[in-house]
Amino acid sequence: MNLYQAQTSPARPSRPSNPSISGSASSSSTITNFPNLPVNKQKPFSQTNKKTLFQHCLKDIAVPRALQEGIQVLRVFANGKTTQMTMKLSDDKFTLFLNHGIPGNNKSTSQSKRWLPFSSKNGSDLDRVIDVGGISEIQRGHSRRNFQLARTKADSIRSLMSNISLENSTVASQQTMDVLDPSLCFSILFRGAWTLDLMMPSSSTSISRDEVLNALDQIVYTYQSARVMVSNDVLLLRYVWREAEKETTGRAASNELQKILRRINYHIPSSKKFSDSYDKFGKMIHLDRKMRKQGLTFEQTASFLHKLKRDSWLAKPTTRYWNRLFGDQMKNGKARTNVSAQTFLTKFLHEFQGEENATLEEVQRLFLHLNALQLPRSGESIDIPADPSSRIDKVRFEAYLNSEENDAFDPLREKYHKDFMRHPISEYWINSSHNTYLTGDQITSASSVDMYSNALYRGCRCLELDIWDGEIVDMQPCPVVWHGHTMTSKILFKDIIRAIKLFLNFHPDTFPLVLSFENHCSIPYQEVMAQQLVRILGSSLYIPSETSLQGSLPSPMDLKGMVVIKGRRPTDLNLDDAEDYEDDVSDDGAPSTVFGSEFGDAEQAANRKKNTTGKISPSLARLTLFHGNKLRSWESSILNPTHYMHSFSENKVRSLARKTDRRTWTVYNETHMSRTYPAGSRVDSSNYLPILPWSLGCQMVSLNFQTNDVALKLNDGRFRENGSCGYVPKPANLLEMHDKVETNDPNKLKVSIRILSGACIPKPNEDKTGEVINPYVKVSMYDIKNGEKAGFQSFDTGVCNNNGFNPIFTSDKFSFRVDNPAVAMLYLAIYDKESTPAKTDALVASASIPVSVLRKGLRSVKLFDNANTRSGAIGFASLLIEVKKTIGVVNDADDFIAQQATRAKKVAIMAEF
Repeated sequence: MNLYQAQTSPARPSRPSNPSISGSASSSSTITNFPNLPVNKQKPFSQTNKKTLFQHCLKDIAVPRALQEGIQVLRVFANGKTTQMTMKLSDDKFTLFLNHGIPGNNKSTSQSKRWLPFSSKNGSDLDRVIDVGGISEIQRGHSRRNFQLARTKADSIRSLMSNISLENSTVASQQTMDVLDPSLCFSILFRGAWTLDLMMPSSSTSISRDEVLNALDQIVYTYQSARVMVSNDVLLLRYVWREAEKETTGRAASNELQKILRRINYHIPSSKKFSDSYDKFGKMIHLDRKMRKQGLTFEQTASFLHKLKRDSWLAKPTTRYWNRLFGDQMKNGKARTNVSAQTFLTKFLHEFQGEENATLEEVQRLFLHLNALQLPRSGESIDIPADPSSRIDKVRFEAYLNSEENDAFDPLREKYHKDFMRHPISEYWINSSHNTYLTGDQITSASSVDMYSNALYRGCRCLELDIWDGEIVDMQPCPVVWHGHTMTSKILFKDIIRAIKLFLNFHPDTFPLVLSFENHCSIPYQEVMAQQLVRILGSSLYIPSETSLQGSLPSPMDLKGMVVIKGRRPTDLNLDDAEDYEDDVSDDGAPSTVFGSEFGDAEQAANRKKNTTGKISPSLARLTLFHGNKLRSWESSILNPTHYMHSFSENKVRSLARKTDRRTWTVYNETHMSRTYPAGSRVDSSNYLPILPWSLGCQMVSLNFQTNDVALKLNDGRFRENGSCGYVPKPANLLEMHDKVETNDPNKLKVSIRILSGACIPKPNEDKTGEVINPYVKVSMYDIKNGEKAGFQSFDTGVCNNNGFNPIFTSDKFSFRVDNPAVAMLYLAIYDKESTPAKTDALVASASIPVSVLRKGLRSVKLFDNANTRSGAIGFASLLIEVKKTIGVVNDADDFIAQQATRAKKVAIMAEF
């Protein structure tokens, strides 16, 4: 029995554009993200007008038979080792299984040991079950770093690939990959920088690599196109369906449904009550006892979940706001079951949401989309109007409230704006990292090249390298990167540059990658560094001419796809400029803070100074754009060439913010660059709040990307803007200080937040087992107080016990005074309340939103995991909140567009002269 209701789908969405510049794009701050459909041209709903249901959307995709039976592949790991595996596609084509074993043996790939998205890791088990919804890209060839490492291993790969029997070998470790054929290699990329690097055997005759990848490409594309037509709870159900449906019958019996409910955090009071509800629902949809014993299909289970939600509808915020906005009765006295497009536009979008530019035509397109959604039902009447562009019911109103189109983060500001990328690079905040190579603390942790790839995929565009003299191999100096005078491990400088080049190969439209060098090397090693930069990066390396160093700095668009060096470029290369040079080396010293006093032992400080003193190699200096020099006074610094810049520790930032003219520093940052970084005392790699340096116009606010603390998550939220390209235009109030008369009231705001409900909240760390969570939300506002100190204020909602699937919170209003709306950040974090006071409440998910892009009204909030991704079960999680902003809202979307347009005109006028 078909329990979905569906309308003709809108036009298929276009294939996603380059993730390095696009992000989650939406075309305006209102509702114009929907396809440009003709209005009033849809046929009325009928049984013959249905589209393929989501659960079966991949059914008709042609897939090579060998892929569904299982094909042999060679998996390549980050350490260069390899192992032989079998890759198999599930019957419904939603899942890829990767297992040890021979295709066609008795081992069932459907019973893989681990049902986890590939990005989840624990233990040493190498089997994987891959959800196609988590795949972001499939790359052909062997250019990724794992392949490069594998090519350096021992020679036996030739015999392995020519005699690829899996019967006597499961792991081909320590083997060279110099015979890797790029036509046989491919990489599957997942959200959050995780990759799966594979190679098909040259002896394979049953299927080619391109046949496999063409099928997978089509599957991923079709999935992404179809997922917008169903609700997140249906997507979540499909995500957990296979792990519960053990017998692969297409049905889930009563005991399996209970496991599903616990998995998705829906509380079952008792088995008896559940059995009664199950039998009652089965009878309602006309299932006899035998069919009820066999279990429910996927569609029936989706409808069962819908009924469980509907039974609690009277208490839901959706119903309260529906009645408040539109009235609980219609003009004829009957209970209100739907709302017209005109009423929705006037009372909801214009008056309540503040979307004054929304039009009736846009609402009609929205209604076409909402009425086309495949939403589960459980016996209630279908309320699809004859003209699906004219009305929606309460179910579809709720679907809109929880959709990404209604995001609290202004879609216009989240979208990439090409026209805003032509200003000098000093007019942008740049996503930046500190000691990028470290995997953990600043003293004992390992250094890893992979940390650079991870940072790049998280959106970082300024990477740091601490470079020291290494060994001499074959009479060639080998520069290394590590945290000097500590127990951290060393990695080769050239390996990092190769990893960066590989990223650029696959993301050529990336805006400039700034490499911040902390250079401790002697001249011979610097010469080698310069050679390796030129040889490996080639045309991707920006080499500034003397002429280009005059006047304004280049724009991000000018430097697109390029690597820019920050280090030392003294005017006279024959002079020792160490006394004038200032960078992390002058205030960062972890060894002195750990093994000496807070300010460092004098002998250790002198030793560190000795390692950073010396002439700069002319060959390296000529590759450098940004030259770090010491601050003597802001007035003299402003007169320096624009490629001269300063670097300060967080302690120095706070000191300068208190003691110097903050306004002059901000003026300096209009045309010059400033970089900030954590204090050396943060040996645990914790982070400082980036709010204060942002408020001073500092472009490179560097954080420890290996530490997923609140500061890094605020950084993630800031750089969701502008398509997550890593560059965000600074607000106008930080770019016009030289023309502005300073006032005592920088457009202060009052922001009020109500947390109404949640949807599809997973367990902490995406655990599959354990108790149903007891979620609550911590609501925090991070802001600048008195112009010189970053601070925050926090409130907690009440706990919603035993419900993560559709928790309803107490709706308390939390109000904040925001002194600096241009940089203030709203941070929402969901925790699981522990029953034992001694235990720490576990973080489940979070979201951070700049106040300047926070939209008023009833809004949905997308939630993210610790890696700033929406992969796995977290990809379906959201909050519903009410936002109020009063007393002079600044930096709204229209003002933002106007400000950027004005600046663009100024740049154009300047270019003419």
